Amino acid sequence: MGSNRIKIFLTHPPTAREFWYGKRALAALREVGEVILNPTDRVLSTDELAAAARGCSLVVIDRQTEGPAALFPQMPNLVALIRGAVDIRNIDVAAASAAGVLVTQASRGFMAAVSEWIVGAMIDAARGLTDYTQSYRAGTVPTPVKGSQIHGATVGIIGYGAITRHLVPILAAMGARVLVHDPYVAPAAPAESASFAAVLERSDYVVPLAVATAETENMINTAALARMKPSAWLINASRGNLIDEAALEQALEGRTIAGAALDVGRAPDQMPSPRLARRKDVISSPHIAGLTPSSIEHQALETTRQAATLAAGGVPPGAVNADKATRLVWLKP
Repeated sequence: MGSNRIKIFLTHPPTAREFWYGKRALAALREVGEVILNPTDRVLSTDELAAAARGCSLVVIDRQTEGPAALFPQMPNLVALIRGAVDIRNIDVAAASAAGVLVTQASRGFMAAVSEWIVGAMIDAARGLTDYTQSYRAGTVPTPVKGSQIHGATVGIIGYGAITRHLVPILAAMGARVLVHDPYVAPAAPAESASFAAVLERSDYVVPLAVATAETENMINTAALARMKPSAWLINASRGNLIDEAALEQALEGRTIAGAALDVGRAPDQMPSPRLARRKDVISSPHIAGLTPSSIEHQALETTRQAATLAAGGVPPGAVNADKATRLVWLKP
């Protein structure tokens, strides 16, 4: 199989391709091989993907397209699924491994973008910027309300991963005290290690930044919300799976907490649920915390480098099941 003419399918519909992949990455991918684009303006079903990508060795898969077990028997030429993000939950990795198909993920390039969204959401929550803006746009002069400030506040973060490590120094520089709970990693200064209960009970802002797993599913539930201060805000720019939305709605209704800022949720494409997003005590955005040119390009261009490595017969960084990927030999020069 000639590495210069390897066939690559890009699953992104046109809008997603513009936002989440970009022209530079597409041009770089075309340098690797023959690129076939999603022929529709929507996310492809499994059967549609198998048909559209017939004969392709590599598939670069977006966040909404599924890679289930049913896909692999229909794609006998498929060697690798290249995911342009860290989150690979839309791919059945066990089934891919059983079929000998490699799965890759991108490295994290969104720490600055997501951290800035979190700080912005905290400022909005503290000063009521959204409420004032909506009043002015409705033709009403709003009544000033005394706000609060991040300087002197306590921010509690759950999870000590890449975003947290970027965010902590920013918050500390703003004068906040930062508590971090992670049962597997000890945070470094200026963060202070704290129990899960302490993060909930002492924080003015609770920021879950844990990985979405079976262990963290609904970790912010009725019991957790009951531990938070009535004046505290919940800020979620990680994954909607971390929050029990029914419990959050009850907490907001009962004023157990002051409000929530959500960039993610359980609606399609991991967006905030409209039922929660329409509330006056919720600040929301449609899963755009990481949607900046540099953040998106970091991961999109990484998929092109992974494709180039594969086309040359190598195993790229980001491979998650290389020991099971028996089809890799098909790409050996």
